[in-house]
Amino acid sequence: METDYARLRDEPSGTPSCDSAPDFGPDFAAIGDKVHPSNIRRTPQLLALDAHGRVLNWISWQDAACLYSREAIAWTLGEPCIELRGGISREHGERSTLALHPIIASRGHVRAKGWDPTPNLTNTALFARDLQLCMYCGEHKPRGQLTRDHVHPVSKGGLDIWENVVAACIHCNSRKGNRTPAQAHMPLLAIPYRPSWVEHLILSNRNILADQMEFLRAQLPKDARLRNLRV
Repeated sequence: METDYARLRDEPSGTPSCDSAPDFGPDFAAIGDKVHPSNIRRTPQLLALDAHGRVLNWISWQDAACLYSREAIAWTLGEPCIELRGGISREHGERSTLALHPIIASRGHVRAKGWDPTPNLTNTALFARDLQLCMYCGEHKPRGQLTRDHVHPVSKGGLDIWENVVAACIHCNSRKGNRTPAQAHMPLLAIPYRPSWVEHLILSNRNILADQMEFLRAQLPKDARLRNLRV
């Protein structure tokens, strides 16, 4: 059986689609101090895996609840972090609840040949990889002041790939112009690299729970730049 997450990378929203919504609304409660229930926008996303423990993506509590209600969860990790409240039963007068775990593995597995763990090259992903730093002057800049610079200019045969792009502030990009760093006498502070899917997930989420971070760090290669990073 192939899991619903086999189509995960093809979903425009980055999350699997659900055939039917579970009988739980956004009236959720925190378990302990892990969730701030008064602000739904700060609700942590859940880390989705396949049944073999391969990291797939972040998913919302709505999509997670849908999988729970369809009994499509193979196993979970970590203590429940969100409790969803449903309707009140006419039979016994009690409100239904559903506890969601920070890490959930869906039933089935992802086909190896159809799984591409490399994140798409976007400015958002690029700036996250370079930690919002200009790779020439080293200054931390807001997104609006960062640009995508091609180390080897496209006009001179450079490619628009991870290994040839860095985040650069507007001033440094303009100063470098249509030259290589050596020609412009502007050495790079770090060599551009293609991030793994796990690195991308760590950098793309600013609200990662401790259980999730511990699991993701264990999946990083030994030489990963993020291994000692505090996110």
